[in-house]
Amino acid sequence: MKLLKKLNLTVREALILVSPVLFNFTIYYLGRLISRNSYHYDLTTSIDLAIPFIPWTVLIYWGCYAYWAVNYYIAVKTGKKNGYRLISSHFVGEIICFLFFIFLPTTMIRATVTGNSLFEQLVKFTYFVDSNDNLFPSIHCFASWICWIGVRNEPTVPKWYRYTSLIIALSICISTLTVKQHVIVDAFAGVLLAELSYLFVGFCQRIKNHE
Repeated sequence: MKLLKKLNLTVREALILVSPVLFNFTIYYLGRLISRNSYHYDLTTSIDLAIPFIPWTVLIYWGCYAYWAVNYYIAVKTGKKNGYRLISSHFVGEIICFLFFIFLPTTMIRATVTGNSLFEQLVKFTYFVDSNDNLFPSIHCFASWICWIGVRNEPTVPKWYRYTSLIIALSICISTLTVKQHVIVDAFAGVLLAELSYLFVGFCQRIKNHE
């Protein structure tokens, strides 16, 4: 309770913020479990092969979790309408991700990491804890773009942070490619899914308000 007071969160707001995290891990690992014996498609293109492997960008890749936490917190604190729309969009998008994980499971050949620098060791750890599946659409890109959507038109959020948020979201999407965790089509699909999910939830909200 002390932590909630420090963060200026009600119990309800805290539960709203925690629910996407729990749902994310559920659909991610359940999708992997269901599709583990299915044929996995490799959507790698020649452009993907030309993208360099840049180990230090793994810091951006892992830094996404802090970014997600901050932006979801901001969205929830800016009001019920914005917060609920963002969280609802998250659920809608991840349900669609789950369906793709089951019916169009994907994989890719990741980089061969031979060095022992700090960044390369962190990439090796990333590959160890996260298998090369559940790639399309990219949840990393989906969640990062949803986070930017949640603040981009919010007048209570300073403009400098809205612009910074866009740069961070783009950087995370790029990092998924340079760490060789995803291919281009995964990233674009994640961004598109975020936009469509947000539009869909907004449409549903408007219908409800006119009932």
